[in-house]
Amino acid sequence: MSMNNSPNVFLDPSPNRFQVNVINESHDNNATPQEDADPPHYEETSFTEEAHGRHRISHRPGNRALYENFIQNGDTVKSDGNLHPYDTHSNTYYLKTFGHNTVDAVPNIDYYRNTGSISGAKMNRPSLLEIHEQLAKNIAVNPGSIERITNGDGTPGDEATANKEEESKGGFVKFGWVKGVLVRCMLNIWGVMLFIRLSWIVGQAGIGLGVVIILLATTVTSITGLSTSAIATNGFVRGGGAYYLISRSLGPEFGGSIGLIFAFANAVAVAMYVVGFAETVVELLKSSGALMVDESNDIRIIGSITVVVLLGISVAGMEWEAKAQVILLVILLIAIANFFIGTVIPTSNEKKAKGFFNYQASIFAENFGPVFRGEGFFSVFAIFFPAATGILAGANISGDLEDPQAAIPKGTMLAILITSVAYLGVAICVAACVVRDATGNTNDTVVSGMNCNGSSACTLGYDFSSCKAQECRYGLMNNFQVMSMVSGFGPLITAGIFSATLSSALASLVSAPKVFQALCKDNIYKALHFFAKGYGKNNEPLRGYVLTFIIAMAFILIAELNTIAPIISNFFLASYALINFSCFHASYAKSPGWRPAFKYYNMWVSLFGAMLCCGVMFVINWWAALITYAIELFLYIYVTYKKPEVNWGSSAQALYYVNALDSALELTAVEDHVKNFRPQCIVLTGGPMTRPALLDITHSFTKNNGLCICCQVYTGPRKLCVKEMNSGMAKKQAWLTKNKRKAFYAAVAADSFRDGVKSLLQASGLGRMRPNTLVLGFKTDWRDASAVQIENYMGVIHDAFDFELGVVIVRISQGFDISQVLQVQEELEKLEQERLALEATIKDNEFEEESRGICGLFGKARKLNITKRVTKKDSSINTIQSMHVGEFNQRLLEASNQFKKKQGKGTIDVWWLFDDGGLTLLIPYILTMRKKWKDCKLRIFTGGKINRIEDEKLAMTSLLSKFRIKYADIKIIGNINMKPNKESWKFFEEMIEPHRLHESCKDLTTAEKLKRETPWKITDAELEAFKEKSYRQVRLNELLQAYSRAANLIVLSLPVAKKGVVSDHLYMAWLEILSKNLPPILLVRGNHKNVLTFYS
Repeated sequence: MSMNNSPNVFLDPSPNRFQVNVINESHDNNATPQEDADPPHYEETSFTEEAHGRHRISHRPGNRALYENFIQNGDTVKSDGNLHPYDTHSNTYYLKTFGHNTVDAVPNIDYYRNTGSISGAKMNRPSLLEIHEQLAKNIAVNPGSIERITNGDGTPGDEATANKEEESKGGFVKFGWVKGVLVRCMLNIWGVMLFIRLSWIVGQAGIGLGVVIILLATTVTSITGLSTSAIATNGFVRGGGAYYLISRSLGPEFGGSIGLIFAFANAVAVAMYVVGFAETVVELLKSSGALMVDESNDIRIIGSITVVVLLGISVAGMEWEAKAQVILLVILLIAIANFFIGTVIPTSNEKKAKGFFNYQASIFAENFGPVFRGEGFFSVFAIFFPAATGILAGANISGDLEDPQAAIPKGTMLAILITSVAYLGVAICVAACVVRDATGNTNDTVVSGMNCNGSSACTLGYDFSSCKAQECRYGLMNNFQVMSMVSGFGPLITAGIFSATLSSALASLVSAPKVFQALCKDNIYKALHFFAKGYGKNNEPLRGYVLTFIIAMAFILIAELNTIAPIISNFFLASYALINFSCFHASYAKSPGWRPAFKYYNMWVSLFGAMLCCGVMFVINWWAALITYAIELFLYIYVTYKKPEVNWGSSAQALYYVNALDSALELTAVEDHVKNFRPQCIVLTGGPMTRPALLDITHSFTKNNGLCICCQVYTGPRKLCVKEMNSGMAKKQAWLTKNKRKAFYAAVAADSFRDGVKSLLQASGLGRMRPNTLVLGFKTDWRDASAVQIENYMGVIHDAFDFELGVVIVRISQGFDISQVLQVQEELEKLEQERLALEATIKDNEFEEESRGICGLFGKARKLNITKRVTKKDSSINTIQSMHVGEFNQRLLEASNQFKKKQGKGTIDVWWLFDDGGLTLLIPYILTMRKKWKDCKLRIFTGGKINRIEDEKLAMTSLLSKFRIKYADIKIIGNINMKPNKESWKFFEEMIEPHRLHESCKDLTTAEKLKRETPWKITDAELEAFKEKSYRQVRLNELLQAYSRAANLIVLSLPVAKKGVVSDHLYMAWLEILSKNLPPILLVRGNHKNVLTFYS
């Protein structure tokens, strides 16, 4: 059969947009195939509408006027003349997706953006509802609407507006990978250590172990760099550096704790680097005899001036700061090159006396092995490791990078490589040129005939043997200025020291506010939100700069950084450890969202890196490591307790899911056992906030013990029900979480209440975590309800028994539904919001008037009128409020909260009349285990024969002792089957009177007609058949009134109505008379399978 017999194709051989070839599916197709063998055709789809006898519109530029009207689904639709949003040709006819009339949108990056994205506007794809329900309708699509930025309601948010305004200014400063990452990382890694400590480290550890120390430090930083690269390429990276990477991977608890200490560490690091710079300057002043006051105060003065200058550069803008960094890098590179040049310049006698002999194999061999003097391998490593830190300098300004995903991996890893090679080169070269000890005396030459004992200096003509007896001033072990001596031009090394310290200080001064601002923007610590505000075109954190400046100044003035330095190093290492752990955790969680573009990482290597960082923390300083862990733990607990309202899709969430899924699957393989039975309840609360007391009593015996699912059934027009249900799901689950109810919320849309509950009873739960008990409130309005409503209610109970679930019907005197109270409260809240909004408007008006100065005098009358209106409004609000408060049913509110309160000393009376497997006994026992019910004692009531009361009591005592259930008293009721008194029976008869058929008083024809018209009514035959059972229910109420009127709670065996035999109204009358005028009562019936056992 041919689906498309038309030979038409697009008339335009080169269409402007998508080429759609018409497939001719006729079997008599004579077209010559392009290939010898065509692939098999499984299914062929044509976008054309000619199969339905409609015209196919072809269009090419220039003939637009011919096609002002076209046929769509049999209707003529006038074109609006708008262009397709993705069309770049202004003369192309707008025919929606693929040039055809379909609402479906093609894949586009703008659909996946966040609200307020500065890299592009978020667009809304057509919703599933629009596509699913309105595909056949004529939908006018306005291309302009596609460009809107939504913030939940289609309106641009504040952040989006601000970003758009900033973009329009065109003043953004964005850095590439060289300027933004490579330069910063190199400057931060190359510190003072390179110039004044590396020679001493290689003197202590020797070339061999010195290289090991450098490579070990490089291993830590390289693994961290790989982990950083993986995380940074797993999606768009915003500002915040290490904090952003950790918080978005591990969640706000880890991110919030490490973010605060990382920002603080950077702020104190500013002081450390500035003091290092100031000490070098003071040494120069001291050597020239130009000290201002004394050494300590000079350090404070120079340090303070330096911080002010650096702050000025930072506040001037990132562009100026970047230029300063480039200049400092150039100076640093010249200083390093100056050192290498100096090693090949022939040495002088003065330098030889100080231990420098150019490259000598004998010196290399002598310095290859370690000679530790008062140090060990790990102590030397601890001194060197801070020189390798600084790899996050580029990541810390991630918000200022043009393409963070590409820049961070490339710049960070290259910086680690370059700096590591430089460290290794300097270490090996200096150890191959300079001996460990030298006197500096040019007269200490070798005397002829002297035995050198393998000393390289001796073989080179110098005798430094006196250094064994007394400490010498020169050589690798003694002189921290070896690099200045070796270099071609000494002052350049001093310039390099200045460059290294100032660049590191500048990088830290920029990093600390940026990280801190990102932390404050997330509002994890609400008290710090003040520092979230940014200024200028680049959103500069000026408040953060001021705070960083104050912290840095405080530590500079203290000038005792030797104690704080190890803690700062450990703060950085803690960040590295968590970045590595983040990478491992994200990989281990196997979340589909973990798709880093950077592939050169391994989860186990990242875990090893995290452990290595933790080990290095203790190697550097064990007490500083403990302090770091203690601070981090405290902040972690604080953030966890506060529960910030953020959802970043962290790997912790992914792992929770995986663990829960694994546990659920493992549980499925475990057979149920009576010892592990627990009530797992479906609770028909409707919206959980509308029947809180029903939820509370159920929660009392399911919390931390069993499953609790609050269920709601929506009935009515399906479209409206589904819409209302979908919109309320998250809100109602959030209410449960907020009110600390360990329960789930589930809802269904159904044709009737019974059908909905039936679906819930069958489909709720997962594996072994399936409901086994139905909990519902007693239908107090059953006498006024329609027959259909009663049938639905009773049908739910019958269905629960059919599915072998236990049933618990709860009744309290005031009923459960407080929806009317909630509605009134909601109205009052709206009025209060209006009042507050009005007050805010008035304050704004007053401020504007005052700011105008004398013009404010002319606004007095207007202000007076507004105030009068407000007073009037307030009084009306108060009137409404007092009116509604008067209407509140206070007893209903109190009843709805009664199970939230601690129950005082009293009893839970258990009327265990029928053996249902033990659920009637288990539920009250669980209640007595709860804090709110622990002061209540169990009293057990059961039926028995009058002549065997003592025997029955002994039997029950024995049974309860075997069940290990504590009780206060056992009461055997021997007169349950007695007739009730006349008043009680009369009340029962009056209650059922409106629902009786009275067919015996009518002729047969009339009686049959009444049965057909009102089949739900209670017949005389039915009433007579179940007269004894009715007597029992009325009599039980009398006994309950006599024995349990003062109980805190009554738990009573629920009578079961035989399906199709006992009418719905008669059964409801039984429940009514059983539970009338009593304390809160639970009518319980298990599924007659054991839930208690006395076997171990």
